[in-house]
Amino acid sequence: MAEVISQRIADGTYPPGSRVPGIVELSAEFGIAASTAQKALAHLRDTGKVRTELGLGTFVADSK
Repeated sequence: MAEVISQRIADGTYPPGSRVPGIVELSAEFGIAASTAQKALAHLRDTGKVRTELGLGTFVADSK
């Protein structure tokens, strides 16, 4: 799932600053457990591709 989200960021499906679907939406789309979706988002956050704002959601990190 993290690879697919990374590809969507790269191809502009999710442009910088846009909201990435939440854990519930991602787990439903990919047919995975919520904990797996959460780990994938954490990986994307650790690699700097997304940022999380508590209470607001996860967003594509701005290009540097």
